[in-house]
Parts: sequence; C-alpha cells; structure tokens
Amino acid sequence: MSNVLVVLETANGQIRSHCLPGITAAKQIADARGVELHLLVLGADSNAAAEIAPAGYGAAGVHTITDPALEPFTAEAWADAIVHAIKTLEPAVVGGTASSALRDCLPRAAALLDAPLAAEVVAVKSGDTFTRPVSAGRALLDEQVSGDVVFFTARGSEFPPAAPGAAAALSPIEGVEVSTRGVKVISVQKTESSRPALTEAKVVVSGGRGMREGANFAVLEQLTDLLGGALGASRAATDAGMVPADLQVGQTGKIVAPNLYIAVAISGAIQHLAGMKGSKVIVAINKDAEAPIFQVADYGLVGKWEELLPKFVELIQARKG
Repeated sequence: MSNVLVVLETANGQIRSHCLPGITAAKQIADARGVELHLLVLGADSNAAAEIAPAGYGAAGVHTITDPALEPFTAEAWADAIVHAIKTLEPAVVGGTASSALRDCLPRAAALLDAPLAAEVVAVKSGDTFTRPVSAGRALLDEQVSGDVVFFTARGSEFPPAAPGAAAALSPIEGVEVSTRGVKVISVQKTESSRPALTEAKVVVSGGRGMREGANFAVLEQLTDLLGGALGASRAATDAGMVPADLQVGQTGKIVAPNLYIAVAISGAIQHLAGMKGSKVIVAINKDAEAPIFQVADYGLVGKWEELLPKFVELIQARKG
C-alpha cells in the first residue's frame, strides 16, 4: 500500500492526547509522499478503535489489533503486533509520538524487520528526510532514510495536535499471533493524581537540585495546583530521590511543551533544556544570575526560591481571589 501508519496509545477507550502531534507529523509525511494516512490501535478490546474512527484525524482508515497480551503494555507484545500489522498493510512509513511506550516498542519492531528508524523527529523536510536533534539538542541533523519500510518517532512538543476530521473506515486485522516473549507483568503500580499528565499539561512547574530535599517541593505543589498544572523536576532532583523518577523533564525523561513552564532552582543543563525549550513561555527562578536557564527564559527572577516563591504564590492567590 505504501501508506503511512501511525501507532496510537489509548486510555479509557480514548486516544491519548500526546499521540495527536505524532498524527500531525505522519500526515505531513503522507502529504509529502502523496499517499494515505492510516492509524493503528492496539489493545485488549476494539472499543477504542471504534471511538477513534468517527473522528478520523485526517486518516483514511483505522486498523485495530485486539489481543489480551497487549494489555498491560510490554514492548515485546506491541512490537510483535506492529510487525504483523506491517506485513498485513504494507505501509512505507510507520511511527508516532516519541512517548515512553513507542520509544520502547518501535525500535524493537524496526530491528525485527531490519529497518531504519529516525528518532525524535522535530520537522519533516520531505517524504524521506527528517530533522532531528543531536548532541543533546546542541545541533539539528537532516537525516534521509530509505528502505522497504522506515520508522520514525516525533517529538510531541514540535508538532501541533491533530484535529478531528471526517470519519475513517474501521478495519480489524485478524489472525495475529502476539507474544510477550517470556516477559510477564507481575503488577502495575499507578500514581493517582488529580493533576493533568506531565506531557499533556498546559502549565508545568519544575524543581531542581536547588530545592535541596523532597519536603521543599510542597511549595511547588501549591503553586502547581493554583495554576492547574503538572509538577515536574530535573534529573538531578529525581536522582537525589526528592521526587519520583516519572516527574523527570529532559532528554532522558519527559519532553514537554506547555503554554507556561516555570523552572525553580534549575540551573539549565543542556539535557534539561532539551526536554522543555519548546514551551511557549518560560519563567526561571534561580539565585545564580549566570545560570544557563536564563538564556532560554522569557522571564527571569534572580534570588532564593525560599524568598521569592511565597510572594509568587501570594500574588497569584490575590489575583485569583
């Protein structure tokens, strides 16, 4: 078919919002190649695909593979399912948003097919040439890939979310043999929070090594909740055990691009900047006036967070009051 296929993640029967930028990137590739866009939904039941098909998102078809082994997620089972879908549908390009799940399973699927993968794409130059960051974001590389099928992951912070459109045809893929390859999920521990997901929040408040200890993140949580945002952290803070690792923003953590990003006591190492510099407005609070974070900040406050944050919170409370 030589079309472009996007792998989607779902939750509670709905497409995860962080998948929408990946659809946009794939649509740009499909348009550049003059081919159709198709969506692939994997899961234990077909309800999510049935919900997505009416929205379409610019796709000609929504394909689904249903198997109990696909939930909870394992990279092995998803890679098997993706390979089966490729052999059935014969797309020329396969990819999606560079989420933690697709970063794990798409390279495995590519390896099984001995196919190339362009990772962390930030722009589509043509149907086979993509721009992606290298050297921790210090430079951009235009990479041309070729093969019977090629893979990509797109940074969600660099592409606008796809909008619903005309309904797409729903097409189940039958006869799939999915294997976890010996991997067994013993249990799943979920962090329940009333805050939005870090990668989907419009406001993110992050703390760094300068917060010194986990207890001090309480004031950041207060600010986060006032703004209706999500809490984040630098790798230095998560490595020190101040907050859980799933709050890490950066090259090896979550890539975020909220409308507002507030960095508190974060120096601004290149690895952290790679994960948040796509934010619309960046506010930095740091006692070191020479901290690299100020080079990318739209607004900066030089001073100790212990003195500035309570005043910041007080002003917001008064404004909302």
